[in-house]
Formats: sequence, structure tokens, C-alpha cells
Amino acid sequence: MKRQLPVYNIEGTDFIVDVANLQLQEKANPENVILVSDMRDVGDGYVFDYSPKEKNIPVLFSDDTDVRTVKIPELVQLDAIGMAEKYGFSANNIQGKTDFELMVDQQALGRRLMGQLPTVDIAGHTFFVDIRMDMLRPKDDFLSNGIVFSKIDYCYDDEQERYIIPYNPKTHEFQELDYDNITSIPTDLIAISFPHESVLDPVGFNRKGGWDETYQLKETNLKSHFEAKVIDWKETGIEETIRENIKKQQKQQQSKQTDEKRMTGKRQRRGPKL
Repeated sequence: MKRQLPVYNIEGTDFIVDVANLQLQEKANPENVILVSDMRDVGDGYVFDYSPKEKNIPVLFSDDTDVRTVKIPELVQLDAIGMAEKYGFSANNIQGKTDFELMVDQQALGRRLMGQLPTVDIAGHTFFVDIRMDMLRPKDDFLSNGIVFSKIDYCYDDEQERYIIPYNPKTHEFQELDYDNITSIPTDLIAISFPHESVLDPVGFNRKGGWDETYQLKETNLKSHFEAKVIDWKETGIEETIRENIKKQQKQQQSKQTDEKRMTGKRQRRGPKL
């Protein structure tokens, strides 16, 4: 039997506490939701501006004058059972724990704060996520240039929320393709994908940005190790680029041949010079 979710009342309106999706859902209007990520985390709960008229956080530039500041308890207080199920704890083990302690891997956080860098496995080779050096730094390969984040920023796919890059497994490096002239799928490279550096190492990313080390860790969490995904070249859209380049080169070749025939014809019509 499906568990009945708890309800929390905000300014006279009942909201279902949906910790699975980290949101409050209006009981009488399921389409109306308030995301926890849109609230301000104040440590012992969440604060947000609330419009009784809209029954939600007021939209930007709203002319609603009746906007109130609302604070709700931590999710573990609103739905202890749901939080235990979502984050893999028993109901007995969450007594006295905060949302941060449940939502963030405390062991991984402890290792990171002690200086251990997260790692990424790419096609069988280990890379350190080195935000300070702006790169994925290959382990035990000091001759490699690795994968520099600032050089692959244009390879980030916003829809998939991942980098998708060509990678040389022999040199352990990102290898840029000549997209203007490429006419065949590379045989010495593979295509790989992996998350943004803010996901790979949120603590290091926060430090670099000047934020608190634990900023937004509830949303991103953190892991000590990742596996890059090797993807088929067909999924990168490179085949279309190759077809366009082949057509372009064929047209250029045809144009060159036409020009050569035209020049040959002109020389023949002129005849030999005396």
C-alpha cells in the first residue's frame, strides 16, 4: 500500500511534502509546486518569499504587495520516513540527524576536506579532479597534458549536463578535432562524456569560486569516484559534420576541375605563341 505523504500548511494552504522530488506540492492543485532548491537554506530549515495569492514564490517583478517571508522546518522533520527511504537510512538511524547529514555523503566529505581529490576513470585510466590546476590530471603520466577544463568549455552539452569530448587513450589527453575538414570517424580516438567540474568536485569548485566549501552540497552531493562514459561517435553528431565536409570537398574539387578545363580551353583557343 502506497504511503500517505505528510501535509504542511503554509498561510492557510495545504502542501504535500514530497521529499522524493524535494518539493512541496499543493494538495488541491498538484500542478503547483515549490522546489526546495528555490528556497534559502538557513541550516535549521528553509526560508522563502511566499505569495498567498499565487500560493507560491512570487514571480520576478510581481506586483503582488502581499508577500510574506515563510520558514519551514528541515525535511527530516517534515517527513522522517521519506528522508530515510530516499537516502538509505533506517528510521532508527536518523534520529537527531539534519538534512545535511542525510543528503550529503559524510564519509566522502570528510575525505575531501582532508585533501583527497576525487577521481575519474576514463577508459581504464585514473584521473584526479584537480580544480586548482583547472584539469583532469592523469595519474602516473607526467608527460600528458590531461584534460583542461578551460579548453573543453565549448564541448559542454547543456541538455545532457555533461562534457562530450574526443579523447586519445594513448596520450591520456583531450584531442581537438578539425571539424572544418574531418571526413571520417577517428580510429585512434574515442568519444567520452563526464559531468561538469562542479559535480565532479563541488568542494574544490566552491573554493575556487570563493564560496563556502559546503555551498549547495545538498543539491549536488559529492562522490569520491566517477566513471566516464565511452559513447558511440554516432551520438556526438559527428556523422552529419563528416557528410557536410565531404559534400563541401566534392564541390571544391568539381569547381577546381571546371576551372582547369576552362583554362585549358582558353590556351587551346589562343594557339601557340610565335
